[in-house]
Amino acid sequence: MKKRYRLSEVTKQLVLVASGKEKADLVIQNGTLVNVNTGELLPHVDVAISHGRIALVGDASHTIGEATKVIDANGLYIAPGFIDGHIHVESSMVTVKEYAKAVMTHGTTAIIMDPHEIANVLGLEGIGMMIQEGKEIPLNVYTTMPSCVPATADFETTGAQLSLRDIAAGLKQDTIIGLGEMMNYPGVLNADSSVHNILKATLDRDKIITGHYPAPDAGGAGLNAYIASGARCCHETVRMEDALAKMRLGMYVQVREGSAWCDVKEIAKALTTTSIDSRFACLVSDDTHPDHLITQGHMDHIIRRAIEEGIPPITAIQMATLNTAQCFSIDRDLGSVSPGKWADIVLLEDLDTIKVAMTLINGECVAKDGKMLCELYTSSYPDSAKQTMAIHETLKPEDFIIPIPEGYNKETIGIHLIEIIETIATTHHREAILPIKSGTLSSDLSQDILKLAVIDRHSGLQTMGKGFVKGFKLTSGAVASTVAHDAHNLCILGTNDEDMALAANTLIECGGGQVVVQNGVVLALNPLPVAGLMSEDPIEIVAKRVAEIDEAWKTIGCPIASPFMTMALLSLAVIPELRLTNKGLIDTNTFEPISLYIEA
Repeated sequence: MKKRYRLSEVTKQLVLVASGKEKADLVIQNGTLVNVNTGELLPHVDVAISHGRIALVGDASHTIGEATKVIDANGLYIAPGFIDGHIHVESSMVTVKEYAKAVMTHGTTAIIMDPHEIANVLGLEGIGMMIQEGKEIPLNVYTTMPSCVPATADFETTGAQLSLRDIAAGLKQDTIIGLGEMMNYPGVLNADSSVHNILKATLDRDKIITGHYPAPDAGGAGLNAYIASGARCCHETVRMEDALAKMRLGMYVQVREGSAWCDVKEIAKALTTTSIDSRFACLVSDDTHPDHLITQGHMDHIIRRAIEEGIPPITAIQMATLNTAQCFSIDRDLGSVSPGKWADIVLLEDLDTIKVAMTLINGECVAKDGKMLCELYTSSYPDSAKQTMAIHETLKPEDFIIPIPEGYNKETIGIHLIEIIETIATTHHREAILPIKSGTLSSDLSQDILKLAVIDRHSGLQTMGKGFVKGFKLTSGAVASTVAHDAHNLCILGTNDEDMALAANTLIECGGGQVVVQNGVVLALNPLPVAGLMSEDPIEIVAKRVAEIDEAWKTIGCPIASPFMTMALLSLAVIPELRLTNKGLIDTNTFEPISLYIEA
């Protein structure tokens, strides 16, 4: 892999090439420049490149020598390489290298990954594995240090914990450019010393604090306080009015469009129905499944979605390039096609469809017409990363029984339950009445209410939280997953206890993953042995398994988009309004545990 030069190392060479005294390594000739600096299109522009950086933008004829490679960009648009400002690679269920293979063909040249998923399972060891992978590929991989491992220490059991010392040590590394999403916003607002010590460690190193503020505040005291603590950006914005409030207060709104969380449609209105400046708006994916990366694309898809919602193409491209680079203070190197920047460039055939013709990273063509031009070798994780299912007893159907409170003698009982919202990360806290049968509670398909269980897979104690969820519309069967943010315990939901037990045991046997079963038969299985989150297999194979899983969901009656992604957040006790962990139901508006039962 070609060395990436710091600007300080090559200033002399760039000056000599720009003046024509030395010749360029590569010249992109006669394209239309998407100038994100000024928001305009400039025709008949050349770009001269030396030592992986841009020496000149304009007429580069004097920089072409016998050894200079030339790319004819006539009829093409020259744009900065796309940057994903918030991504959990683990959610794509493949290694960093396999992820890179998929996204580089779609014009992505840099990502800012938050590896807090693997951190919750494997701690510092897992983070280190992913950072090392990132160093071995052309894709520019920046990392934010996970801030909340566990996300909610009192409410769930995780496989690891990161102390202030761990986080501070991580922030010293050059590859770590900031603090991962500060999900413990109640701790921030309540002036919790342990939380603010983490913020201080980040700010003392002059690094970026990435935020996570899902509360519907619309510019109130809470949002002001959260931003005052140093939080620079937030990807948990689902309402137009909250997006406006955050941007008006100088916070970068990371408009999310992943496999399940599709916020572009709503948040785009903050730009299309007002006259505000778009400089504080960025586009991110957060979580994307491998089949979607292959069939829909990555940042090119998200830019297209923004354009479809009425955002001008140049503005949408700014939101995935310059704005993100400025947010993370990496705009000295990235974000625009300008002299001195790294030659991370995408050539586009069309601005409305964002069709990628070629991707250049560090001045080298890595992908053309949807095909990789460089070889990335498959990663191999150690056995220690594949032994994370500390569930030592086979689960039985009776383990999933939910008894009514002792002494309760009515025929029905009121319960608290989670209601999902399709393609939205938040949930509703609802109440329902369930019939009592033989002293226990079961799924009630007539009300679209399913039994839900979350089992600790880390400590060996196998503690289990039990509850109910509404919105998946299953008519039979059960599903299970070890992708269950953020603790990634074993999560199972289903119509009957027998299928729930089969689903859980299937994943225990294969080291984690996702499974759909029906009437005692496994319909589809996606093994994810690395931390119960990722596969070492090629992304095409994993994508095929994910597609089979999606079809199996439909077979058992689920009509919603990306149901496993929605299921993966049922235990995330930092997003409103109600969640279930291995320790029980958590009201995430009040951050208090609550009983399953309304009356007892």
